[in-house]
Amino acid sequence: MIVGMAVAAASAATASFTGLRGLALLAGWPERLAWLLPITIDAYAMTAARVWLSGPHGERGARRFARANAIGAIMASIVGNAVYHLVAAGLVLISWPVVVLVGAVPAAVLGLTAHLHALRTIARGAPTHGGTDPGTRDQAAAPARFPIEDRTQDRTESRPTDRPRPRPRRRVAPRTDDALMEAARRADTEHRAAHNGRPITRDALRKKLRVAGPKATEIRRQLASESGTAADDTVTPERKEVTPTP
Repeated sequence: MIVGMAVAAASAATASFTGLRGLALLAGWPERLAWLLPITIDAYAMTAARVWLSGPHGERGARRFARANAIGAIMASIVGNAVYHLVAAGLVLISWPVVVLVGAVPAAVLGLTAHLHALRTIARGAPTHGGTDPGTRDQAAAPARFPIEDRTQDRTESRPTDRPRPRPRRRVAPRTDDALMEAARRADTEHRAAHNGRPITRDALRKKLRVAGPKATEIRRQLASESGTAADDTVTPERKEVTPTP
């Protein structure tokens, strides 16, 4: 299999070289430089194909660009050989578009090669200048806002300081009925002093003692029974009779 592949590759390369060299001569290239056209196209096709099939280590963008260029270079070689044989058979005449396209091949391949090399360099994370340690590529490419910790140091040095733990809430013991009544009496005394002797209302008692509504109503009734006043919170003003004027 290896021998067959070698023979096929050698014969194909020789035939392609002959056709592209003859096309360069027909396009006006000097004989001493005509051999550069097949070398340029075939060498770039192999280079782009090598980058394309380089495996998972290559960056996706570089591999896509290399694939397109490899296919393009192979198609250029096929078209160049076809044009040469058409001209040699007398079916096509050399015109100025053919001369222009053949003459533009070296410049185009040079630009594509430089671009492919740049994409490949970025994909591998290679340094852009000399003297950079290859072992520090990942640290140089990392953003500044995500500093890389030195793992050779003690792990306790890079460990963040422990946050203060919140203090557990103390459970307040439930108040007894006697304690609630004592607090209610004090609240009623303060309310009477501030409101001209009016007893404390249920809502005010509920807010003061922080108890539920039914409990506040029960305590309010006990306070009313102790003081001998009505347990109703509302005060109905006396209705004055107005004598109509004749």
